[in-house]
Amino acid sequence: MKAWEKNIRNVEPYIPGEQPNQSDMIKLNTNENPYSPSPRVQEALNQFDSDTLRLYPDPTSKELIRAIAEFYQVNETQTFVGVGSDDVLAMAFMTFFNSDKPILFPDITYSFYDVWAELLKIPYERQPLDQNFRIVKEDYYKKNGGIVFPNPNAPTAIYENRSLIEDILQHNQESIVIIDEAYVDFAKDGSALPLLQEYENLLIVQTFSKSRSMAGMRIGFAIGSEQLIQAMNNVRNSFNSYTMSRLALRLGTEAVKDKDYFEACINRIILTREKTKCQLKELGFSFTDSQTNFIFATHATKPAKEIFEALKERHIYVRYFNKPRINNYLRITIGTNEQMEMFIQALREILEVE
Repeated sequence: MKAWEKNIRNVEPYIPGEQPNQSDMIKLNTNENPYSPSPRVQEALNQFDSDTLRLYPDPTSKELIRAIAEFYQVNETQTFVGVGSDDVLAMAFMTFFNSDKPILFPDITYSFYDVWAELLKIPYERQPLDQNFRIVKEDYYKKNGGIVFPNPNAPTAIYENRSLIEDILQHNQESIVIIDEAYVDFAKDGSALPLLQEYENLLIVQTFSKSRSMAGMRIGFAIGSEQLIQAMNNVRNSFNSYTMSRLALRLGTEAVKDKDYFEACINRIILTREKTKCQLKELGFSFTDSQTNFIFATHATKPAKEIFEALKERHIYVRYFNKPRINNYLRITIGTNEQMEMFIQALREILEVE
């Protein structure tokens, strides 16, 4: 080994879902929204002055932060934005997880958490979900350097009620607790935002990638106490003051302002999700009670990997995780009604069901 090779940081990277590029494909593997962003986004894009791209964007992201703060009825000083929720979460890890005690997160969860922990040399422990893939709140009562988990969880699609989150907060008032709410807009009982009034150690992270149809624009945000947000801004400004592009700031602002479209789009996906659940059940699948824009399903007799491969041959992409405890499950993004009907028909062929 060369001397300089010893100084290279080696990590096991996060592996995203496949991004195939086929004209006839049905892409249900990366939890993207099947519908276009708000018409206001298209209008703003048409009117965008490309000459302004020669100028740096507003480092404070004031326009977008104001829109988010108004939508969620919080102060602008409680709001932080970044390049997708991954960027926001990474900043939160850098800012808050600096203890010699391990941070805690579930054993089956968003697989970027342990990647960031390894990259930033943060000690961590995975807490096992129970046999029904639920969080065991008592596992989070131990001493720790912080807590993070998605709600609803991914890839299990399970939503934990607000009382469980509050219980964990009550037992961890000396730690920062991050709730990753990438999918919360599809959950009937909604966000943990009301808990911010009582718990200054709570940080909530959300994204524009799912419910606002803007995965390609990369916009995420966090809401927390003024002290937490100021600390994140201090770290961000020590790392990269210009994280958000001018275009992202403009289009993101218009997306937030179109509440009617936002709610209508969510409702369409939920209706399709519930219909698909019924169809999957008829085909012999079982699944968790999804409160997301995807379904986490397993078949009674046909192995998940075989179904995954057979669907792929038909240019239908779902997500398969070859990991302990979940290697017989498929994560199926909810597409349009037409896409899901084609998906169900493909399953009938694969399962040889009339």
